[in-house]
Amino acid sequence: MEQTFIMIKPDGVQRGLVGEIISRFEKKGFSLKALKFVNVDRQFAESHYADLSAKPFFSGLVDYIISGPVVAMVWEGKGVVLTGRKIIGATNPLASEPGTIRGDFAIDIGRNVIHGSDSVESGNKEIALWFPEGVVHWQSSLHSWIYE
Repeated sequence: MEQTFIMIKPDGVQRGLVGEIISRFEKKGFSLKALKFVNVDRQFAESHYADLSAKPFFSGLVDYIISGPVVAMVWEGKGVVLTGRKIIGATNPLASEPGTIRGDFAIDIGRNVIHGSDSVESGNKEIALWFPEGVVHWQSSLHSWIYE
């Protein structure tokens, strides 16, 4: 089973969307393996977005992520990275399909509610950064009702 990193950004937290977002991943059948409710400091935010450091929007992105608490999570399941990205929707909410998180709850790119790993490799990197203590190893009793 693969894992992915999902972060509910400050706008999603402030708007009370945490439960709705978690529910969508649970209803799909994915397993929550780690969760933190945190205020991110500048240095940590810069580490998280290091691959975007040369972009003109980098400073504003860092300022935004440190503007309020976020919910950091690890989800596990078959195809969770690709399927998680489909649940989330396109980066630009105006291009996101209705029924996706961004399609239902966002309008501007700078307030697009949620971050999700774009590959297994970046997921592993982000999970190691956000959860150096590791994740909880468990299996839901529903596992055999979700997977063959």
